[in-house]
This record gives sequence, C-alpha cells and structure tokens, in this order.
Amino acid sequence: MLSSITTFKSSSSILLRSLSSKFTISKYPFARELGLKETNLGCFTGKRWCGSGKKLISLNPTTDEQLAEVYTTTNEEYEETVKNMEEAFDIWADVPAPKRGDIVKQLGEAFKSKKESLGKLISLEMGKIYPEGLGEVQETIDVCDYACGLSRMLNGTVFPSERENHSMFEMWNPLGLIGVITAFNFPNAVLGWNASLALATGNVCMWKGASTVPLITIASMKIMEKVFKQNGLPGALCTMILGSGRTVGEKLIRDKRMKLISFTGSTEIGRHVAEVVHTDFRSTILECGGNNAIIVCKDANIKLALRAILFAAVGTAGQRCTTTRRLIIHESRFDEFITQMVKAYKTIPMGNPLDSTTLLGPLVEKKTLKEYSDAIEAAKQQGGKILYGGHVVTSRPGNFVEPTIIEIPHDAPIVHEETFAPILYVMKFNELEEAIKINNEVPQGLSSSMFTNDLKNLFQWMGPKGSDCGLVNCNIPTSGAEIGGAFGGNKETGGGRESGSDSWKQYCRRSTCTINHGTKLPLAQGIKFGDN
Repeated sequence: MLSSITTFKSSSSILLRSLSSKFTISKYPFARELGLKETNLGCFTGKRWCGSGKKLISLNPTTDEQLAEVYTTTNEEYEETVKNMEEAFDIWADVPAPKRGDIVKQLGEAFKSKKESLGKLISLEMGKIYPEGLGEVQETIDVCDYACGLSRMLNGTVFPSERENHSMFEMWNPLGLIGVITAFNFPNAVLGWNASLALATGNVCMWKGASTVPLITIASMKIMEKVFKQNGLPGALCTMILGSGRTVGEKLIRDKRMKLISFTGSTEIGRHVAEVVHTDFRSTILECGGNNAIIVCKDANIKLALRAILFAAVGTAGQRCTTTRRLIIHESRFDEFITQMVKAYKTIPMGNPLDSTTLLGPLVEKKTLKEYSDAIEAAKQQGGKILYGGHVVTSRPGNFVEPTIIEIPHDAPIVHEETFAPILYVMKFNELEEAIKINNEVPQGLSSSMFTNDLKNLFQWMGPKGSDCGLVNCNIPTSGAEIGGAFGGNKETGGGRESGSDSWKQYCRRSTCTINHGTKLPLAQGIKFGDN
C-alpha cells in the first residue's frame, strides 16, 4: 500500500511538472530571484497575495513563448484591498514627511539591489533592449532619491495679510487614496514617478499594472512589500491589482474613495478616465498620446541630429510616448539627411533584447503588428512613399517589424494619428514659422525638439508662438526626459505632470490658512459690518 501511495505521489509530481512545462519563466535565474513562478497571484491587498479572477498568460514577445500564468483580481479582493488602504492611510498620514521620505529612499535602494534582474525581466516580458530596461529601473531609483529630498521641502507660501494681526499661509496635505494605472511601455518607471511622490506627500496607492506585462508588476510589488515589512509598516501603503480588459480598472476609476487617478495610456481611454473621474470632481493626472516631431533647421549639426533621431525613432521599437514620429527637415538639407538616415537604418541590429548587440527588439504583442501594417497601408494611400522598411518580419518568431521611414505630406490624416511602432514620417519645410505650424497642427502635445545653432531660432521655438508641447527641447531627442523636470504634455496628451518640478502638488490638497492672533475682527477689503 505504501509503495502504491509513493508511486502515485511520484506520478502526480511528474504530471504536474509536465502540465507546467509549457511555461518557460523558471529557466531564467533573474526571474526566480525576483520571486516569480510558473503560476502567480495578481493581487496584493497589503496583507496577503491572492487572485481568484481570470487567468492572464504572460508571453515573451521575442519568441512567442508562454512565460507564466497570472490569476487576476476579483471585485471582492478589490474591496478588501481598499479597506486595507484606508487603514494604512490613517497610520501613514501621521508619519512626519521626512520619515516618509526615508522609506521612499529605502524603496529606491531596494530597486537598486534588484536593478539587473528587473532590467532583464523588463527586456524579457516587454521587449525593450536591456540597456533601456536598466535605464527604466534607474529612473525609479532616481525619483525615489528625489522624493526623499523633496520630503523636507514640501513648502507652502506665506502671504502678507491686509488685516492687522493676521497671518496667511498655504498648507499642503495628502489627498488620501490614489489610483495609479500604468502602461506596458514603462511598467516600472511610471510606478516610480507616482508612488514615490504620492508616498512622500502622505498618500497610499493602488497600482494597476498593464495586463500585457503582469510579471514586471508583480516583481516590482514584491520588492516594495519587503521594504514595508522590514520597517513594520502596513503593506497597503502600496497595493497592486491586475485585471483583463476593463474589469477592475473600471472599478478603480469609478471608485469615489480614490481621490486621484493617475493614468498612462491611449488618448481614447484617457478621455474615458477623465469623463468618469471629473464627473465626481476628483482629480486626474493623464499621460496619453504623443505625436512628437523633430525640426532639423538649415544650420543644424547633422551628425548630432542623426544620432538623436535614430534613438528617438527606433528606441523601444517606437513604443515610447515620446518616440519621434514626425521629422520636419529644411528643404536644403532634406536629400542629404534622408540619405544618411536610410544608410543608418540599414545597420540597426534586430533581435533578442537581452543580446548586447541588439538595438531593436519586438513590439509588445501580436495585435500591434496589424496596427503597424494598417498605418503603412494608410500612409501609402494618402500619398506616402516608403523610403525604408514597411514590412512585418515573418522569417523569425516574435513580434518584429522593420523600422520604417515614409516621406509624406504633413497634413495626411495618418500623420496626425499616433501609431505605437517604429514608423517615422518625414517632410520638408522652408521657413521656420512653417515648421512650427506643422509641429503644432496635430492634436497631441507631448514632446518636441529642434536642431539648430541659431539663438533666434531657439527662442522663437521656446516662446509664445513656438512649440505647444509640454516638453520643448533643443539639440536633444524627443525621448529620454530627466526626472528633475515635470513630465507631461498638453492638448490630447492630457495635461498632467509627473516626476519633477512641482508635480508633487497634484498629490495634495491645498489650503489657504488665515489666523487672527489679535483681539479685533477687521474684515478684508476694509468692509464695515456693524461694529466689527
């Protein structure tokens, strides 16, 4: 009998291994180091890991392999999570800001200790090349350090009062519960931007990561959970949910207990988020579409511009919100520049993003291949001429496409749309005013850049009749923003700001406070009401 039981257990073990063998995550040491398994739970309530919802399959966009499965968050688990957050906020709001900053600094140090492993996971699951994966984690490390310093400088303003024996000043207090919805293309850094500032200012966060990159979300949350536990703090300072479609995400944006929703994603969904959240007069930070242009002036440093555009147009396989999608070149330099661009495009090595020689990885999922092809067909129908690329790569597995250059009229409808792929539309200009008009004519307004050595051009570009974007650059790419400046755009990009400058104020409620420390009651504007 004992022999039969032993045999049964052994057979069951073999069966379980064979059933899970379709998942490949366990063969990556860095994934095991981050606590990932073939089967993972997609909800962290702050007190426990769970996931009783639908199953997500994480795919390797380079090979089409199934990496792991993730079980998503149910409505009941969501409610449990919010309850834990409310309890955590009651504790966290009383913690002095500099002490909150120290915890955020520890989060940065924890991410630093896992930088290589997490950078590799980002390359594996999202598809960006390893140096970019490392750079993304470094952004989180840096912004945690920034938020730590900021925690000692959450300054209000003191105003002179017009009334004797009165003092006026501003107070900035936390909003409370905050929802953070991140996109697939920066699955770690955008969390870092939001969570670091939100925590430093006394809030607690619920993070919904993208369903296409659930493993990065889970791994990042595990790193944060450990820091909270080591400091004897509630885990619900930052919770995590995952869902498919608009299930828990819709519940999150409609939840009136969430005083702010920070959303990164498409303009279409961003508009929906704004309509829902603003109906209740709650706040949003929206980081939506970008349709970024670079202007190459007659006097530009061509070598510098070429290098910058190559990174900005091809980096992350065109899947950055700050990717250069339009190139506006002075007509006198057009032929020369395009010749060099095409030559450079031919040398871009495509392949496994974990390979040190690769510069172009895959798109994140299969449906983006059709979006790429549809955009190219539309461009051709609207007068576009393909100068390089234009094809989905079918000779290998994965979601690979050729980086593409298309000469096209600036007012072609497809040029005014954002396609998340490495498609670069090129066009000519004569006068600078014309180039600026082309830059501004699209509905999006995130990032822009000009290459020039003429100060007159520069200040016209940065002035009131210049670029209408949130990021206005000169002699650098449209992508690659630093954490010290506020990041965000105008128009259909959403108008939100994250990371540096005074972005922290969006996570706070502002109070103008007036104190009468005298014995009389003078009214403002010198109004007399009875005896006062």
